[in-house]
Amino acid sequence: MKIFKNIIILSILFGVIYILLDYNYNRIKKESEPFIYSDINKIPAKKVALVLGTAKYLGNHINYYYKYRLDATYKLFRANKIKAIVVSGDNSTKYYDEPTTMRNDLVAMGIPAKYITIDYAGFRTLDSIVRAKAIFDLNDYIIVSQRFHLERAIYIAHAKGQKVIGFVAKDFKNTYWSKRMEHRELLARAKAVLDIFFGVEPKFYGDKVKVKYKK
Repeated sequence: MKIFKNIIILSILFGVIYILLDYNYNRIKKESEPFIYSDINKIPAKKVALVLGTAKYLGNHINYYYKYRLDATYKLFRANKIKAIVVSGDNSTKYYDEPTTMRNDLVAMGIPAKYITIDYAGFRTLDSIVRAKAIFDLNDYIIVSQRFHLERAIYIAHAKGQKVIGFVAKDFKNTYWSKRMEHRELLARAKAVLDIFFGVEPKFYGDKVKVKYKK
């Protein structure tokens, strides 16, 4: 009987936690929606785009989250919607370097290297957003990522007083990876709210870096 009671209590507890997570997920989605663009012709021009990093490969296969973020960035640059790019990602070891890989691939696509600045310490979304202002003097800019990620990034940026909008990189729905990301995002958004509430700082700051803009 006691075990049965404990099961009921735990079930109620998990149910409440899920409801709170789901509410927070949808609140961030709703608040960020007016600032997200998917049409290259409708997005306002800004001086610079911040591209949020991810691994180029998942196992032996290309990571399409990565590919589509670069495609979206190239589209912004070619349409003269931006004059510079900051690529921000994880470079925690010499064997793993997301931002340099992004920079090299963008150069291979035809974007001049001089207009691409690397943030080596974008270990997570909060780090990338806070460092965008603190290190690279970005305040009014475009964030590039998939919609689910943009919603959280914009929430963090607005909480930090930054004037950002987002440009949607192509996503892929109803796959193993997309379902996995949806479940992960529930917890990631809860952590984002707690990080803002408790004033969590990036892992590293460092010296200011000057971004070079196309004239």
